Amino acid sequence: MINSIVQAINNREEISFTYSGLPRVVQPCAVGISTAGNEVLRCFQTQGAHITPDHEWNMCIVSKISNLQFTGKTFNLNPRGYKQEDRGMQRIYAQL
Repeated sequence: MINSIVQAINNREEISFTYSGLPRVVQPCAVGISTAGNEVLRCFQTQGAHITPDHEWNMCIVSKISNLQFTGKTFNLNPRGYKQEDRGMQRIYAQL
């Protein structure tokens, strides 16, 4: 799954998946190892359900992601508020 996420970041392609039982469509921004030692995806959610209302930025634990799919939709601009070198990650595999 990590390879698919890296590909989506490199191609700036939105992905969809289920997380915490909720469907989501996101712009993937960075993937790597969190400071807690988990493989994680930092993403900006554009569609789908939120556990916390108006919460667009997510850090998802990769092992809890299911039904990952490429949407075929790309994005040119970085999502609002995106910063490289995510401080929530100790190692980054790929980033915008």
